[in-house]
Amino acid sequence: MSQDVQPCKDLGIQCEERLLQLPSFNLSRSAEGWGPGHNLRMRRRKIVIAGGFFLSFFLATLLNLLCVPGFDHNHQLQDRGTPVPLGQSWQDNEISMDLLKQLQDRYQEVIRYREHQVPVSATERLLRPLERRLMDLAQQSSSEHNLKWENPKRSSSDQDILFQSHPSSKIDLSLQPPLLGCQDISKGTDLRYLGSGYTKAVYKLMLNDTVSVALKSVDFGGHDIQNCLKRYKTLEDCYRLASFKIVKEMILLQRLQHPNILQLYGYCYQDSNDISDTLTTIIELGSPLEMIQLLQSSWEDRFRICLSLVRLLHYLAHSPLGSITLLDFRPRQFVIVDGELKVTDLDDASMEETPCTCSEDCFMEFPARNFTLQCSVEGKCQNMNEKRNLYNAYRFFFTYLLPHSAPSSLRPLLDVIVNATGELRWGIDETAAQFEKVLYLYKSGLYLSNVTHVPKAEYRQLKDVSIVDEDYRCWPSYHHNGCLLSVFDINEAIDVCESHSQCKAFIWTNQTTWTGKYTCVLLSM
Repeated sequence: MSQDVQPCKDLGIQCEERLLQLPSFNLSRSAEGWGPGHNLRMRRRKIVIAGGFFLSFFLATLLNLLCVPGFDHNHQLQDRGTPVPLGQSWQDNEISMDLLKQLQDRYQEVIRYREHQVPVSATERLLRPLERRLMDLAQQSSSEHNLKWENPKRSSSDQDILFQSHPSSKIDLSLQPPLLGCQDISKGTDLRYLGSGYTKAVYKLMLNDTVSVALKSVDFGGHDIQNCLKRYKTLEDCYRLASFKIVKEMILLQRLQHPNILQLYGYCYQDSNDISDTLTTIIELGSPLEMIQLLQSSWEDRFRICLSLVRLLHYLAHSPLGSITLLDFRPRQFVIVDGELKVTDLDDASMEETPCTCSEDCFMEFPARNFTLQCSVEGKCQNMNEKRNLYNAYRFFFTYLLPHSAPSSLRPLLDVIVNATGELRWGIDETAAQFEKVLYLYKSGLYLSNVTHVPKAEYRQLKDVSIVDEDYRCWPSYHHNGCLLSVFDINEAIDVCESHSQCKAFIWTNQTTWTGKYTCVLLSM
């Protein structure tokens, strides 16, 4: 027997009856009955049987891999009693728990901003002329605006159930019916693409041939959507994830009412790109903030931009939602409307206070320097949201716009403001008070020297004189083709003219700037 089994072992085949469960053979026959040819046939037979066994094992394993039903995540959720999302993409694809968690986190964030209690103002905010015109437009199409909107008193638990059941359906979280809606967009003319960012695209639309508004919607070709598609492969759910940023911004625009925050005029849900109920917001239109052009403008206009920003930050520090910080604080997040600076992007705003156990937890890092704030007894970093906004205002705006070409008597005070904000020695309250002080000195003319000035030359008033060509240019100027400056009175106009070597005369106009100062044109004659 040892002679018969040994060759099989040499071929690497286990021939024992115990392992392969092959039919037993009677090996008690005398050795004479076995010839050399018979031994070879037996070896071949054993090899074929063993090979057939391994082949059948391989095929059975392959069939199991290809034909056995895969893991049904929805079925597992049902067995556990968890609500199953009903969106089409969630039914057709295996659920990504990471994407679902992101959707739920963004939804909960919107709910926090929406449900936060806001004290009712004693007096209503006065409507501006543009708002009245928009209300007139809204009255013409009021039937379109009778859309269903959620009751602000609905509890967050009810909203959670709604979200778990329909994560891809429309969830109208607006606090009030829209002033403008889908019908106004459809009737609009001269639609123009203005630009896009990481998530949103912005368009300009003319309404009733009189009022231009901005439209904001999710940019399907933007980085936010494209990065999500590369990871999760589902357009509808990636859109829902990105659209919560617009919903959050819409809620904040309704909650925060301030002259330096863009106004929300309405919104519209409509089908787009094979996705139902895509959201478009209708907001106030502004001009992009161009820092290079702003540096070439007059100091008075640059001071107005900084003053607008300080007033905005003061409001955000004491807003009805608490202290709010702008996490994505860059010049491109602001626009100019009638000379005033207004914030346009609020999707990255946060009212969350940084928790701490010690001062080391309150570390703020910036490219140029870092700060460590105090940890309050409540376990929150003291005024971190406010200080972050203030230092960003310093490094993006104050440093470039405040000191240059300012009236000489105001420069010491402006230098103090720039240094104090750059070192965060002041909070927003003190900073706002100092800005208002500068404004008062400038508007009242108290910044002018009290010393009686004796003109270097004699000035005479000429009437009915025509100017052939305004060839004299200066910087900064309200007009790029001439030298148009603002002055408090005639005496300052004379001082300004004598400070310019080319100035031989000036034209006094009846036009005034936003501070009430008159404008004059310097001439070389």
